[in-house]
Amino acid sequence: MRLTVTSFLTLDGVVQSNGKPEPELNDGFEQGGWQVPYLDEEFGALITDWMAAADAFLIGRKTYDLFSGHWPYVNDPEDVLASKLNQMPKYIVSKTLVNPEWNNSTVLKGDVLEDVSNLKRLPSNEVQVHGSGTLIGALMKHGLVDEFRLFIHPVILGSGNRLFEPGSTPTALKLIDTKSTGRGVAVHVYEPSGDPTYGAVAVGQGV
Repeated sequence: MRLTVTSFLTLDGVVQSNGKPEPELNDGFEQGGWQVPYLDEEFGALITDWMAAADAFLIGRKTYDLFSGHWPYVNDPEDVLASKLNQMPKYIVSKTLVNPEWNNSTVLKGDVLEDVSNLKRLPSNEVQVHGSGTLIGALMKHGLVDEFRLFIHPVILGSGNRLFEPGSTPTALKLIDTKSTGRGVAVHVYEPSGDPTYGAVAVGQGV
């Protein structure tokens, strides 16, 4: 099964508190909810179409806490996002979570490389990662991501946690699809294509 990453980020790469302010985190970030002005039907349709293809979800502990506090209480059978998240298997990478109450949830407490590699061997379509920035970094380090779906919003915040922080694993990407929404969100789909390559432009040589 393929492993795909879906992430909402600003033009300067910030992913923190996109959907709402989160003062309870006490982390000093005061720009929560920055994504909301850019949500529209086109945006929702893209998310719905991709999530409809999910056979399982892989998430970190913080994302689990956020999702499990909302989606189990959405009971509309016409809501594709809620139906998928509530019904499909959910694998949570955590050393501290015990007995998760959200149905079909399994805690992965072992080695991330081994656990996720075994998960990807299952005969299904795709396992999706949403949010979970720290987890994504670990998956990249081990070459476990098959596709990035990046929703890049036309806003610069100047502060906040970023998807690709300094120290991220150097990775070359191949653009395989691109779309845009009516409110200016650029949606780029990439596949990892190995290590970056390098060169130099000779003096006097045109680009």
